[in-house]
Amino acid sequence: MMVFLSWTLIGCTQQASEPSPSSAGQPETVSRKPPQTQNSINAEGRQLQSDSNGPNTKVAGLNGNKHSASGKKPENDDELDEFEAEFEAAKQEVSDPLEGYNRAMTTFNDRLYLWVLVPVAKGYSAVLPEAPRRGVRHFFHNLLYPLRFVNNLLQFKIKNAGEETLRFVTNTTIGILGFWDPAKEWFGLRPHDEDFGQTLGFYGVGAGPHIVLPFFGPSNLRDTFSMVPDNFLDPVGQAKPIGQTDSYVAEYGVRGFDAVNEASLRPGEYESLKKDAVDFYPFLRDSYEQMRNKQIKE
Repeated sequence: MMVFLSWTLIGCTQQASEPSPSSAGQPETVSRKPPQTQNSINAEGRQLQSDSNGPNTKVAGLNGNKHSASGKKPENDDELDEFEAEFEAAKQEVSDPLEGYNRAMTTFNDRLYLWVLVPVAKGYSAVLPEAPRRGVRHFFHNLLYPLRFVNNLLQFKIKNAGEETLRFVTNTTIGILGFWDPAKEWFGLRPHDEDFGQTLGFYGVGAGPHIVLPFFGPSNLRDTFSMVPDNFLDPVGQAKPIGQTDSYVAEYGVRGFDAVNEASLRPGEYESLKKDAVDFYPFLRDSYEQMRNKQIKE
């Protein structure tokens, strides 16, 4: 929440600091004078009074006063109001008819994460050093090459698909099955993460209502549907014990291990977000939808 608010405050500050087009190149309405100056008249002919201590003006925004000494509302306030209105409108665009269920499921996932995943991750990190844990993260990311390759092609991002292929070949060979990432460290080839939900969004398919999934967390109707084709392109999704074609024990075990490993590399991040959020559910919901919209536009 603190990071989110920081972005908002930075945006507001930039809006307030930019001069409006109508005032660009024009002198300030109120000019500071030496103490001995008594009166001055601006370009519009209005008289501004100055006492012996300098001009009697007020800073907009302090003590709740957004007006200058002349009583006129600064033009920058209109820009701030417009920015705030756009921000509120963006939050209201999220469709959430299942809010009651979503809040309950968020609570369930929260308890599962704090009471089960975090303690297991702490014990796991105490046994295994950080370097091999990062290697495990690279390994699982390298396995998702088919998912990234296909969805980059479906979005006509041919260059990105080619770079993903170079990354996979380099990391699988030189990087020892993907436990190391020489493609990025040596050759500057960065990953281009794409999934079927982003592909549908690329073609204009809307997000639909927001849905919180058990174990997986925030999602929406489009991304929930996209999990089916994504699973077919994920090698982990096809992991089955030898001789068994209808058992998902191996898949769930591998995914659980991946989740524990990832949580061990992000200690305290979730707790910090939860602590700073006034109402945690809408914060997670809005953050997820904004993140997905940004990923689709990239």
